[in-house]
Amino acid sequence: MVIVSTEPINPSEAYGLIEKSRSGSVVLHYAVVKEDIGVGKATSCIDYRSEGDTKAELGIISGELKEKWEIEDVLLIRRTGCLGVGDIISLVAASSPNSEDAFEACKYGISRLKKMATIKKQEMFHP
Repeated sequence: MVIVSTEPINPSEAYGLIEKSRSGSVVLHYAVVKEDIGVGKATSCIDYRSEGDTKAELGIISGELKEKWEIEDVLLIRRTGCLGVGDIISLVAASSPNSEDAFEACKYGISRLKKMATIKKQEMFHP
């Protein structure tokens, strides 16, 4: 399942969305907005914009995860809008009969979400 939303991401709800009846491992990772991005300025928010078919791009990533690892289910959520420090940007979840595949799929999903062509971001800093 893939979701693009302006609404806050709730990890507990996400856990309920992923199929896990045949899995011994479920890995969830969520990325959050951090205050200092390393330029010596404090972030007030980051504006994430969807430019193009973000849902289709997430679908491609989901397919890659299922193709490369023994995965029962994948959940990818990407949030758009102006997100403040501590807000969840994205969530990657993978369920698998074994933990190694769940972790590796989740790790790969995280790296792919960071490089999405259809998501543009602009950092806003405190004065």
